[in-house]
Amino acid sequence: MDSRAYQIILYGATGFTGRLCAEYLRDNYPDIKWAIAGRNKQKLEDLKESLRLDCEIFVADGGDKDSIDHIVCKTKVILSTAGPFARYSNLIVKSCVENKTHYTDITGENHWVKDLIDEHHNKASEEGTRIIPSCGYDSIPSDMGVFYSVQQMGKPIKKVTVYHSGQGGVSGGTTETMFTIGPLPKEKRDPFLLNPENSVSEKQRKLSKDGFEIKQIENTDSYSGIGLMSFANTRVVRRSSALYDADQRSYGSDFIFKELGSYPSKRSARFASFGLIFAFLVISTPLRYIVRRFLPKPGEGPDKETRENGWFKGLFKVEAEDGEIKYFQIYGDGDPGYKATAQMVCESAITLAISDELVVGGVLTSAYGLGNPLLDRLIKSGIKFEEVIYN
Repeated sequence: MDSRAYQIILYGATGFTGRLCAEYLRDNYPDIKWAIAGRNKQKLEDLKESLRLDCEIFVADGGDKDSIDHIVCKTKVILSTAGPFARYSNLIVKSCVENKTHYTDITGENHWVKDLIDEHHNKASEEGTRIIPSCGYDSIPSDMGVFYSVQQMGKPIKKVTVYHSGQGGVSGGTTETMFTIGPLPKEKRDPFLLNPENSVSEKQRKLSKDGFEIKQIENTDSYSGIGLMSFANTRVVRRSSALYDADQRSYGSDFIFKELGSYPSKRSARFASFGLIFAFLVISTPLRYIVRRFLPKPGEGPDKETRENGWFKGLFKVEAEDGEIKYFQIYGDGDPGYKATAQMVCESAITLAISDELVVGGVLTSAYGLGNPLLDRLIKSGIKFEEVIYN
C-alpha cells in the first residue's frame, strides 16, 4: 500500500462538507499526497480553481464499480463525504475492502453501518483493512470522549452519561439523509444494533433503552433533554465498548452508556425535546414531501459566519464500578456539523494514512480503530479534552 500514488482521495469533494474538507487538507496538510474525486468533472475543476488546490482530479460515480475501483486502488485512504451513504457509498466500501484501502466517512446512518458490518467486517478484519465510518460530529465527540474519559479514570467503569450542547446550522445534505432514511423497522432500531453477536448482557439491555429525561444536570444550571444525535452515537459507543471487551481491554463489566442533550433552561429543554419528536414524526409521514421544499437543498448549508461562530461541548459523567464519580468534557470551536466535522474526519483520514500504530482491521469505530493516535491529533488540532472539577 505504501507504493500507492496518494495518501488520501477525498470523494464527494464538491458537496458542502466535502468542500470544507478540501479547505482543511489544503490549509493544514500541504505536504500530503491527495486528490479530489466526484461525479461531475466541471464541478471538480471549478472547486480546484476556486480553492486554489494543488491536487489531481478524478471522476468517479458511486454507482459505477469500474470508476470507483480506478480511484480506490490509487490511494491508501478514501475519505467520503458523499451522502446519503446508503445510496452512494456501498460500492465504495466494497471496493475498499477488495483493494485493501482504508476508508472513513461522516455518516450517521447506523442501519447502513450495520449492513457494512454484516457484509465486510470479517474480510476486512482478516486482511487488516480499516473501514471506519461515523468520524464526524456523528460520532467522534461521544466515541472519543468516552474513550478519553475511561482512560483517564484508569479503572473499570459502570456507566458514562454524556450531555451534549452546541451551536450551528443545517445543510441540504443532512436534510436529504434524514428524508432518505425514513421510518426504520424495529430490528434496525435496536440500541445494540452495531454490537457483535452475544456481546450484550440482560442488565445492559434493560438499562440502555432509548429515551430522555428533563431535569437539572448535577453541578450545573443546565437541564437535560433529548440528544439530537443520540440515536446514532449510542450505537457507535456501545460497539466500541464491545470490541474492547472482546479484546480483553474492557471499559467495564456490563458497561452502560447514555446520551442526552444539554439545554440552558427547563423550558428550552422541553421545547427542543418535544419539537424534535414532532419533527421525527413528520419525517415518517407523507408530510415530509411538503416540508422538504422549505429546507436547504443538497450543496447548500450554513454561511461562513455561522460555521465560524459555532461550537460544541460534551460533558461526561463517569461512574466507576468502585463508586468514584468524575466529570470530563470535550470542547471544540466551529459549527459541529460542518466546520468541526471536516476537522474531525480529516484528522481521522490523516491518522489512517500515516499512523504506524494501527494494526486492527474490520468495520470499526473511531475509538477502537484509531484510538490514541487519533486522540493525539484531535487535541493537536485544537479540540479540548479535559477533566472538570466541581467544588
